[in-house]
Amino acid sequence: MVKVYTSSVIDAPADRVWAAVRDFNALPQWHPAIRDSRIEGNHPSDKIGCIRNFNLRDGGNIRERLLALSDYDFSCTYSILESPMGVRDYIATLKLSPITDGNRTFAEWTAEFDCEPERAGALAQQVGQGVFQGGFDGLKRSLGRR
Repeated sequence: MVKVYTSSVIDAPADRVWAAVRDFNALPQWHPAIRDSRIEGNHPSDKIGCIRNFNLRDGGNIRERLLALSDYDFSCTYSILESPMGVRDYIATLKLSPITDGNRTFAEWTAEFDCEPERAGALAQQVGQGVFQGGFDGLKRSLGRR
């Protein structure tokens, strides 16, 4: 099992960052790698079990299921159902914590998944830096104080 952990500090209050992140269909608004997204079956984007189907700017398509969403903990957990990455049993959690010093946000994004052993290092790098850090950088650009 591959485990990935990425963290960052976003120069915006946690409730403001959460407002952007909690919408399971809002990836294109803050993640630079996402071209478009839709929730299948016209379900609400905060309904546990809903499936987001999104396209990457490089042409790939990914389907993910929302497994948990907590406004109290500022966290969401999801699984990948289909992806061109070649991962299995992929579960990820994005969690935000308020930083009271400066009214900023500590953001953590974790994932666990299985894959072919020879691809583990490259996929961990792709997920940690490309997906997670790319998303944090997008949030910093769209929400950070200027």
